[in-house]
Amino acid sequence: MSTIVGSHDLLLVTLDTLRHDVAAELAAAGRIPHLARHLPGGVWEKRHAPGSFTYASHQAMFAGFLPTPAAPGPHPRLFAARFAGSETTADGTFVFDTPDLVSGLAAAGYRTVCIGGVGFFNGQGPLGSVLPGLFQESHWEPGFGVASPTSFEEQVTRAEQVVAELPAGRRLFLFVNVAALHQPNWFHRDGATPGAGDSRDTHAAALEYVDRHIGRLFAAASSRRRCFAIVCSDHGTAYGDDGYTGHRLGHEAVWTVPYAQFFLDPKAPR
Repeated sequence: MSTIVGSHDLLLVTLDTLRHDVAAELAAAGRIPHLARHLPGGVWEKRHAPGSFTYASHQAMFAGFLPTPAAPGPHPRLFAARFAGSETTADGTFVFDTPDLVSGLAAAGYRTVCIGGVGFFNGQGPLGSVLPGLFQESHWEPGFGVASPTSFEEQVTRAEQVVAELPAGRRLFLFVNVAALHQPNWFHRDGATPGAGDSRDTHAAALEYVDRHIGRLFAAASSRRRCFAIVCSDHGTAYGDDGYTGHRLGHEAVWTVPYAQFFLDPKAPR
């Protein structure tokens, strides 16, 4: 990352609440083709979330603690604040001298942009302003939120606008928190009704919905230059697993998340 930062645009996408098992099943079954074509080897990497709910997990990620590989470490990190004794800061780590990665990238000349999804990014009140407040520019509206059946495509449209308005020479760090998978997600299953509620099946349908539109986001993020992308979940969620429902709890369905990192190359001009 120490050579990528400064030469590439950067994209971080968090698929809020996405479970690893659901993500892996859909990739193997060919149900998320647009995502799967970018996954190294066509599969998600299994990792452990740095937190069990959105706020905690994103605070950790914005400090440089991305989901950790689900295997014995140590695991060198891509990004790290400079502090003595860090055992996961390696030669290639991008080291920043600010309190968080977002301001560290801003200090390196990046335009930092947040396109929020769930309530912790809505800017409505002090708590909902903490995470988007890290960025130079933040966007949220009800159409991006959990109650909107078209949330992700509306977020992508805003991302396209952001990229189009940015001067060509300015590097971009674009963060998108995808709300579509978070409860409620029943409306992503054809024929579903509110009375049926959310389920593992509607969670999967929401990921298929995201996959149908994510190609536009990737195209926008790489439209100006080569882009380094990270797509991952911040935490999973339980749908009756061992009697548990939701997240902010210590269950395997919550702690185990999918992760991928890859390059997006700009298309050659016609």
